[in-house]
Amino acid sequence: MSAPDALLAAVPRTATSGIRALARLGFAAIGVVYVLMGVLALLAAFGRRAGAHADKEEAVQHLQDLPAGSVLLGLIALGLLGYIAWRFTQAIRDTEGKGSGAKGWAVRLWYVCSGLFYSGLALYAGKLALNGRAEKGGDSSRSLAAKVLAWPGGDWLLIVLGMVVIGVGLFQGYRAFSGRLKNDVDGQHLTAEQARLVFRAGQVGVTARGVVVAIIGYFLVQAGRQSHAGAVGSTDEAFDLLAAMGPLALGAVAAGLLAYGLYSLVQAKYPLLRGM
Repeated sequence: MSAPDALLAAVPRTATSGIRALARLGFAAIGVVYVLMGVLALLAAFGRRAGAHADKEEAVQHLQDLPAGSVLLGLIALGLLGYIAWRFTQAIRDTEGKGSGAKGWAVRLWYVCSGLFYSGLALYAGKLALNGRAEKGGDSSRSLAAKVLAWPGGDWLLIVLGMVVIGVGLFQGYRAFSGRLKNDVDGQHLTAEQARLVFRAGQVGVTARGVVVAIIGYFLVQAGRQSHAGAVGSTDEAFDLLAAMGPLALGAVAAGLLAYGLYSLVQAKYPLLRGM
């Protein structure tokens, strides 16, 4: 059996009950992280804490100070790994029946990217749980950007990558108001008023997350234009930029991320997991 065939055989044909449980734990982990991010950024917006550092890694790091913090960090890492496994099962086994056409493959690739988006945070949380310390992703991103800039045409590659990331951020805004969020939560367990509030929170939250992603893409474009890896920024620097725009801009995005966290927690409780 070839390596690709072996890898494909290792992926469940359908999402098992174990993967289903891990997916729900993943939504819960994402919800906790974004709630913490939103709270930290809101405190910064109202001048209750120095700086505007409220990225995902700092949010996770705050769990260390809680009782049984290592256990909580381990659950966050496990949940995120479960989310990644679920997304990869969706993509590779096509559990939602997207097909093998261009549009189907585009959606399935989106599932893979959605899973990989949290891979760095899962690794960070796992290292914190086991070792009590871990390198922040922003430093590794700049190191990777420096390596890319050393390649022939590396500056253009960063610009193109940045444009793609900006496109992903803009797509989040489209996704928020195109009605697609209704495919994320099983609304039959909610009253009409509850469903309305949940989907409004989802719209606000997904849009706010899209803003942050687009800003990160802007940093990549600037890094390519300037041929300077130091211009690469993470969520941390995105919040710094928003803070420079004023407390209203930072507060609006912070409230949106808090709403996204709450939306993810509802999704963990009432997921709409197809192919299961």
